[in-house]
Amino acid sequence: MTYPSLEIAVLAKAYAEGDLTPEAVLDAVYGRIDEIGERPVWITLVPRAEAERQLAAAQARAAAGEALPLFGIPFAVKDNIDVAGLPTTAGCPDFAFVPERSATVVERLVAAGAILVGKTNLDQFATGLVGTRSPYGICSSVFDARYVSGGSSAGSGVAVAAGLVSFALGTDTAGSGRVPAAFNNIVGLKPTKGAISTRGVLPACRTQDCVSIFAGTSGDALAVLRVAAGFDAEDPFSRRTPAAAVAAGAWPRGFRFGVPGDGLEFFGDTAAAALFEAAAARLEALGGTRVAIDFAPFRDAARLLYSGPWVAERLAAIRDFATSRPEAIHPVVRGIILGAEGLGAVDAFEGFYELARLARLAEAEWSKMDVLLLPTTGTIYTIEDLLADPVRLNSNLGLYTNFVNLMDLSAIAVPAGFRDNGLPFGVSLIGPAFADGALATLADRLHRDQGLAIGATGHLPAGAPLATVGANAPQDTVQIAVVGGHLAGQPLNHQLTRRGARLCRSTRTAAGYRLYNLAGMMPQRPGLVRDEEGLGGIEVEVWELSTAGFGSFVAEIPPPLTIGTVELADGTAVKGFLCETFAVAAAEEITSLGGWRGWLALSAEAAPVPAT
Repeated sequence: MTYPSLEIAVLAKAYAEGDLTPEAVLDAVYGRIDEIGERPVWITLVPRAEAERQLAAAQARAAAGEALPLFGIPFAVKDNIDVAGLPTTAGCPDFAFVPERSATVVERLVAAGAILVGKTNLDQFATGLVGTRSPYGICSSVFDARYVSGGSSAGSGVAVAAGLVSFALGTDTAGSGRVPAAFNNIVGLKPTKGAISTRGVLPACRTQDCVSIFAGTSGDALAVLRVAAGFDAEDPFSRRTPAAAVAAGAWPRGFRFGVPGDGLEFFGDTAAAALFEAAAARLEALGGTRVAIDFAPFRDAARLLYSGPWVAERLAAIRDFATSRPEAIHPVVRGIILGAEGLGAVDAFEGFYELARLARLAEAEWSKMDVLLLPTTGTIYTIEDLLADPVRLNSNLGLYTNFVNLMDLSAIAVPAGFRDNGLPFGVSLIGPAFADGALATLADRLHRDQGLAIGATGHLPAGAPLATVGANAPQDTVQIAVVGGHLAGQPLNHQLTRRGARLCRSTRTAAGYRLYNLAGMMPQRPGLVRDEEGLGGIEVEVWELSTAGFGSFVAEIPPPLTIGTVELADGTAVKGFLCETFAVAAAEEITSLGGWRGWLALSAEAAPVPAT
C-alpha cells in the first residue's frame, strides 16, 4: 500500500468517500514505526491492540450518530502530558508515575474520535529548545540527522514531520511548540495561555505553560485547536475562549505587520536572513504593509524567562524530586532548575515589576501593527555544537520565542523556505491574546503562497482555503525511489524538498539488485544496478513530486546515473535511480547493512583516527 497522507483534511475526505479506512491508516502508521524503530521519537508507544480498541469505541459512537470531528485521526502527546494507564516520565525515568486519569486535553481529543498512538520524547522536564536533553535518545531534524530537532517538544515535532501521526501535542513555555516546527518544516500553533486546559500537564512554569499543536498545515492545527480549547473549571489557569478566537479570520489589504526596525540577529546564518526577507516580501504581496517597530521591549522580556524569577517555577514543579534526587536529572537541566534555589520573594516581585514595565512599552509598538513577523529562530545548530555549548546556543534559539507567553500573546510558526543545504527555515506570526484563528488564517495564506512541502508528510495544495487545506491533494504526480545522496538527511535531498516533494515511505528493493559506490562523484553517492543474481533488499525511499517537478529534477541528474523503473519488495514498481553498468565494472559493491546509510556508517567507523 502507498503510504497515505496523514493530513486531517485528506483523511477525513478519504474516510467519507470510502477510499481509505482508519484500520488501513493504523496499519501504515504502526508499520512505519516498526521500520524506523521507537527510539528516539517515542518514549511509550500505545500497543496496537489498544489503538484498535480506541478505534472500535469511536466507530461505535459514530454509528450511534455522535459527531466526531477527529474520527480515526492518529495523534501523539508529549510525555509530560498525562495519559491514563501510561507512564508520565517527563524525560526522566526515575521520576515516572502512572496516572489514573488523562489530561483534560487528551480526554477532549479522544472524545472527538482521535486515536492516540503514543507519548513522545522531550527535553527533560520540558527544559530546553533543543531535543538533546533526554536519556531516551537525541531527536534530530528529519532533513539532516546531524542537526537538532528543536525542543523541548522534540519527539512530537519529529512524529508529525516524519509522517507518523497527523498531529501531536507539545507544550510551549519558551518556544517549545514552535522551534521544532521550524526545524522540521511543519506548523506549530502556540495558543493563547489558558485556551487549552493544562490540568494533567506536568508544569514547567505553571503561569506560562501552554499546550501546543504540531500539524502539517495551519488548517489542521486550527481544527485540532477547536476541539482542544475550552474552559476547564479544574484548571485554575483556564480561560473562557471566545468562539471567534478559534475561527478562521479575514485579513484586509493593508494589514500592518511589524518587523524590528534595528535589524535582526541571525548568528551568521545569511541564508536564514535572506529567507526571512523573502517571507516579509510575500506578506507584502498578500496585501500587508511592513512597519518598523522597536523590538527592545520584547527582547528584554525574553531574557527574563531564564534570568528572572520564572526559573523558580521550574523548581516549584519538581522541588521534592530535584532536591532529593538531583543525580537523576540531566546535568544541564539540573543546573538550570537548581540554580533557582537562591531566588526569593523580592526577586519575584522585581521580576513582575520589570515585566509590567516592558509590557507597557510594548503597547506602544502594538499600536503600530496588527501582527508581528519574526524568524522562529535566527539559525539552527548541529547536535555536536549544541552539546558542546548547551546553554548559550539554547539561549540563542529562544531570542524570538521566549517573550510570547510572558506578554500573553498568541503565535503560530510556519515553514518559510529551505536553505541551499536542504535545511528548513521558519517564521512566526505573533498577535494579541485570542488572535489564534486570525493568525492561523494568515499563516495559511503565507504557507500556501510558497508552495512548499510540509515536512515529510505531504503537499500544501495551492489555492485551497484554510478550512479545507489538504482536501484536494494534487493528482498529477510521480513517485520516485531514491537510494543514496537523495535520501532524507543526505546532501542532495534538498533537490527533492525544494520542489515540494513528500516522503511516501521507506522500503527495500526486490531481489535482483546490487548497489555500488561510485568513486569520484561529488557529493559521494552510489549506483543501483539490476542484476538478476543480486540479493536485493536494498534500502530506498519513495518520494512523490509533481510531474513538472519531476521533469526539472531529472534534468539535474548527471551520468552515469539515469532514471528507470525499480521493482520494490512488495512487488510494486516505481520510477527510480539506476546506474549504467559500464560505471560499476571496477566499483566497490556495497553489501553492508542493506543500503547506503548503513555503508556510510560502517565506513565512518572503519576510518582511521587522525594522530594527535
